[in-house]
Parts: sequence; C-alpha cells; structure tokens
Amino acid sequence: MSCSYADGLSNYENKGVLGSPEKFDSEEKVESKCNLLIEWIKNSKHIVVHTGAGISTAAGIPDFRGPNGVWTLEKQGKKPNISISFNEAIPTKTHMALKHLIEKNYVHYIISQNIDGLHLRSGIPRNCIAELHGNMFTSQCNVCESQFVRTEATSTVGKKSLNEDCKRSAVLRGRSCRGKLHDTILDWEDSLPEFDLEMSDYHSSLADLNICLGTTLQIVPSGNLPLRCKKYGGKVVVVNLQPTKHDKKADLIINTYVDAVLAKIMKKLGLEIPEYHQTIDPTKNRELIEWNISKKDVIDMKARYEKIVKDYKKRKSEEKLIKSQHKIPKNEDWMKKNEIGKKGLIFKAEKPEDEDDDDNEFIE
Repeated sequence: MSCSYADGLSNYENKGVLGSPEKFDSEEKVESKCNLLIEWIKNSKHIVVHTGAGISTAAGIPDFRGPNGVWTLEKQGKKPNISISFNEAIPTKTHMALKHLIEKNYVHYIISQNIDGLHLRSGIPRNCIAELHGNMFTSQCNVCESQFVRTEATSTVGKKSLNEDCKRSAVLRGRSCRGKLHDTILDWEDSLPEFDLEMSDYHSSLADLNICLGTTLQIVPSGNLPLRCKKYGGKVVVVNLQPTKHDKKADLIINTYVDAVLAKIMKKLGLEIPEYHQTIDPTKNRELIEWNISKKDVIDMKARYEKIVKDYKKRKSEEKLIKSQHKIPKNEDWMKKNEIGKKGLIFKAEKPEDEDDDDNEFIE
C-alpha cells in the first residue's frame, strides 16, 4: 500500500502543502459544472486526463497530501489506518470509466503520477498512458531498458535490482539479454522516464482539454503539464477536493469525489461503467507481456507537436506585424500596396533570424 511504498523512499523534507481542508460543491453546482464539462468533452478533439492519488482512495489506497494522507500523517508521527495491499486493491469506477472512455475515443491519453498499477490492471493499453513515477506491477531491464508486466507488486522501490534476469530472450525467442530487472518506482531525486515524459509533454500541448483528477498538481514537472495547452488555446479542468497549485489558471474547478463526476459523465454520454474482471487484467495473465512505449509513437507525436508550434509561431508573427502598424489607414492604395484585405493580412510574415525564439517550449 501507499505507506509501505513511502517507507521505501529516501528521506525528503519538502513534500509540499499537506492536509489542506477539503471542499465540497453543492449538488446543484456539481450538476451545473458537469453539464459544462460534458459540453466541452463533446466539442473537443484531443482530451488528455491527468490522474493523481485521489482517484485510488476508493480502492482503499490512501492519498499523500489529503487530511489523512500518507505525508500528512507522517508529519504528525502517524500512519494511515488502512491495511489493503497493492495486490489486493482493484481498479475503481474512475479507472474503469477512463478505460471505457478511451475505447469510445472520448479520451485520447492518460498521464498518471500513480504507482499503484490500477490503470494497467483496468486494461488500458500502453500506447494510451504515460506513467511518470513508475508502476508497482512493472519491471525494467537495466541494459536493454525493456519493461515487463509483473504478476505481483514489486518488493522494492527506488529503481533497485530485483535479482531477476531480463526476460527479453523469451520475447525474442533466443536472442538473450544479460541485463537484470529493476523496479520502475522513482525515488525523490530520480529522473522521469524519457519516453513517458516526452509523450506527456506532446499530448498535454496538443490537448484542447486537459482534465485533472484527484491531484493537487504540486509535483513538478508532472503538475505543470496540464497548463501546456493554455498557450495554444486549450482548457484545463480540475476535479479535486483540495485546492491545487494551478486553480487560478483552471477554466473549471469541480470540488467533489472523482467517482461521482465520472459517473455523471458516463451517464450523460449514454455509457455504462464496466466492471473490473481478472480476464482484462494483464497482471493475471500467465503469458509474458511487454510494457514499452513505441519509439514510432514518440516520433509521430513529436511531428504533431511541432506542427502546432509552427502554426502558433505563424499566428503570433502575424499578430505582431499587425500591432506594429499601430493603426491601419483607410487609404485603399496603401492597403493594396501592403496586401491587406477585409480579413486582415494575407501575406506570410517572415520572422527575423536574430529574433529571440521563446515560443518553442519543450521538456524542462
């Protein structure tokens, strides 16, 4: 469970704002806000969901910064009074709803800070999720970097050796790898997995709607990713009981349980939340399953990202040129000479080579 995971991490003083009071919107407000969210979901082309520990509390796994969170109680010299293990926990209504929303093409990608493996166990495919802080149910080779699904939660955290040989030879039928498997759980100072972070950055930027569920968005860079879309005209929605780091920049905040919001969303979309069953759970499969992000997927997403950056630069350059003219005169000869019509500038403005380029943000 979360506290055993926490016990395995190194000491770290600054764990953020802890134990902030929870706030609940009235039922009328929740209904009104959910109706607006449904409208945005129906009108969005690329929806990304960012998930935190708050979506797993219904499974019996405590969060970290809530009133009874692991870090909150740790500061008081206490531990959560919950005994469920990662192996015993099963995906919640939110996990199963998100899996179905991906299948129905409403949600296009999930970016998770959670290490409990419940997204994986809900049946979400690897090409639809980035796991920024690791997964208790995966291991990774220290040589070929291949990841594999485990049948039980790892016994270690902090990217430590599991004393197991790489399973790549079994996948490739004879071509052996001499590496050793390690857990994928990050310690405080560990670097985030490269492909997961790249895909998170690209998808967050491309999204016209980033939805944050059960997270206070305090951990960086994970907590800053939802804001990527704001630069390109996207919206940010927060569903959480506590205040978040980026509430002032959110377009919509819903203060209630994430399960309640997902239930309303599914109902309004005419969808049922599927039940969890072991047959969809890769950790219950006796066959060896790889859990790798495809390099081709990363390259494809990078191309899509670069296109929106290029379009953004072009639009900003045209806006700058219009502003530099201060006030466009109504002289028709001047307008023809400068190729200005009723719709404004119709020529392509070139950006000076020596101008500072601060628009092409990327992974920090």
